[in-house]
Amino acid sequence: MAIEKKGMMFVLSSPSGVGKTTLTKKLAQNNSQFVISISHTTRKPRPSEINGKDYHFVTKEKFDFLVKKNNFFEYANIFDNWYGTLKEPALELLSNGKDVLFDIDWQGTQQLKKIGKLSLITFFILPPNIKVLKERLLNRHHGQEKLIKNRMNKFNEEVSHWNEYNYVVINDDLNKCHEKILNIIMSEKRGVKQKQNSNEIINKIKELT
Repeated sequence: MAIEKKGMMFVLSSPSGVGKTTLTKKLAQNNSQFVISISHTTRKPRPSEINGKDYHFVTKEKFDFLVKKNNFFEYANIFDNWYGTLKEPALELLSNGKDVLFDIDWQGTQQLKKIGKLSLITFFILPPNIKVLKERLLNRHHGQEKLIKNRMNKFNEEVSHWNEYNYVVINDDLNKCHEKILNIIMSEKRGVKQKQNSNEIINKIKELT
C-alpha cells in the first residue's frame, strides 16, 4: 500500500507497570489527531479490557496465520504471550494524515526502526523508583505474586534498551509526564528535536538498576 508521508508514528515503551498504556490512552483522548494502533495478542483479556478497543484478542493459531501472511509490522513474545501490530490499519491511518501511537515493547520498536520510509519517534518511559513500580504492579495484579516477581525480574533487561530510543521520560507524575511527551511530539511535528540531559538519564538508570 502506497503511503504519503502525512502522519507520523510515535512509540511509547516501558517496563511493565510504568504506565505506557495509560499515557498512550491519555494522549489519544485529548487529541483527535492521535490514533492508537490496537495490537493483536494471544493473552487473555483482563476484566476491564474490551476486545477491539484495548486489544484484538486472538488464538495462537490465528496469530501464527497472520505471521505467515507477513501481515505484521512487528510482533514479539512478552511474558509467554504474543503481541503484534498489523500493517494495513496503521498505514491507512498515516495516509489519512493521522498520527499513530504505538504501545509496544523494545522488541517491536527494534523491528519498526528497521522499516524505511516511516516517520518514527520513540519514547522510553521510566518509573521514578523501584518502590513505586512495585506498588503499581501490586495494584494491577493483586494476589499474583509469581507474575509480579517475573515482571520485576525482567525490569533490568527491559531498561537496558533505553538508549535505543529518541527520548527517555520519567513517569513520576502522570499529568506532567503526559505534558512532556505531548510537548516533544508537537516539537517533532514541527521538525524540531528537543535536547535531553544524557547524564541525568544515565544517573537515573544507575539508580533504578
